[in-house]
Amino acid sequence: MPTHRSFSPRHTTKKRARPRLTMEAFYLAIIGAGVLGYFGVEVGDMFSTFAVGCNIKGNVSISSRERIYHVPGQEYYDETRISPQYGERWFCSEAEARAAGWRRARR
Repeated sequence: MPTHRSFSPRHTTKKRARPRLTMEAFYLAIIGAGVLGYFGVEVGDMFSTFAVGCNIKGNVSISSRERIYHVPGQEYYDETRISPQYGERWFCSEAEARAAGWRRARR
């Protein structure tokens, strides 16, 4: 007769691996996207940064609030930083930028 120390393999307890993406993380991501949307930040615009070919920077002028886009090779392209919280965004083509109401930078 087996003693209390001899258990069959099916009764042993294994430590289960924790799922990589828990439901809590999923819910926090959804809530975070909602908060960003509430403050006027378009979540899709944030992810367009990672799209291939989306290298046109849509910048909002601080003084005039004018919406200007910069293409690679222009004078201030490298210095221009995109801040989505101010309505700035990335574009994949000049036609897309013009259709959204932005104008090309003069230099």
